[in-house]
Amino acid sequence: MANNNVVGELKSNKKVILKNYANGFPKVSDMEIVSTETVQLKVAEGSEAVLLKNLYLSCDPFLRYRMSKHEDAGYVPDFVPGSLINGFGVGKVLDSGHPDFKVGDYVWGITGWEEYSLVTSTETLFKIKDTDIPLSYYTGLLGMPGVTAYAGFYKVCSPKKGETVFVSAASGAVGQLVGQFAKLMGCYVVGSAGSDEKVNLLKKKFGFDEAFNYKKEKDLNAALKRCFPEGIDIYFENVGGAMLDAVLLNMRNHGRIAACGMISQYNLDKPEGVHNLMFVVTKRLRIEGFLAFDYFPIYDQFFQKTVPYIKEGKITYVEDVVEGLENAPAALIGLFSGRNVGKQVVVVARE
Repeated sequence: MANNNVVGELKSNKKVILKNYANGFPKVSDMEIVSTETVQLKVAEGSEAVLLKNLYLSCDPFLRYRMSKHEDAGYVPDFVPGSLINGFGVGKVLDSGHPDFKVGDYVWGITGWEEYSLVTSTETLFKIKDTDIPLSYYTGLLGMPGVTAYAGFYKVCSPKKGETVFVSAASGAVGQLVGQFAKLMGCYVVGSAGSDEKVNLLKKKFGFDEAFNYKKEKDLNAALKRCFPEGIDIYFENVGGAMLDAVLLNMRNHGRIAACGMISQYNLDKPEGVHNLMFVVTKRLRIEGFLAFDYFPIYDQFFQKTVPYIKEGKITYVEDVVEGLENAPAALIGLFSGRNVGKQVVVVARE
């Protein structure tokens, strides 16, 4: 990949900022593209910062949480209107004052939604060691969603061969990988998704044993009983709400629920209640919430396990790629209507 940037030169720097706090369902107009700023492609003398040219940005549901104002400090800070949106991405190092990152290295981690980013919190950056795999995969399969799937399934759920596993939002960035990990372990795996196209993907591309379109099911409890006549051992929770309520009815004794996210609740002013929590007691269930950030220290363990699966064709991955930083706001909003098929990636540049 050619490097057309000269260290020290001034460049215009297009970026995405939060224009207004989002209320209810977020809108593209809550964000704004700004291109008036210039950036010098150089790290200040004595600084350990890293200057990146951003290549790929990751659209992740947790960014919606950051687009609203919260009275209490949350697990990630809120964006402030007028400020830059940031999240996970892949970039190329143009200049560096940090000994661990050299000019020309590729990295993934927290970066700005802009063309060039000066990263001062380098503890959030990981050097990309294997560039034979598509760099965009480090926004998903080999990035934060991959760590999420690995930690949630193997560490939180403690799976055993032959167990029954249900994954909601199963065709998304995390769910598609959880299902494949479960199949590789010898589990029976069912996923739910929001379109027939995605259901087909789960069964034919990712090898799920069964899948259903939750939008077409009048009774989620009946759908789960049909797929799991003897109950569910492990539920990988991505949606919350009515799905979680139905799952609690269908869990087996001593089942485990890894609470990864609850995307059905993010745009509601008042979250829905869960009515079947008594089954947590009677079935002796374990529900554990977790964040990928807590498991970044075991990234190398995850990487060593997953890369051979990719190279041997035992794990496959689907991306939904959008070209251009100016299209990033619409790509992010599309997550909440299920418009994307697979991991949503925004291409900022391909060099």
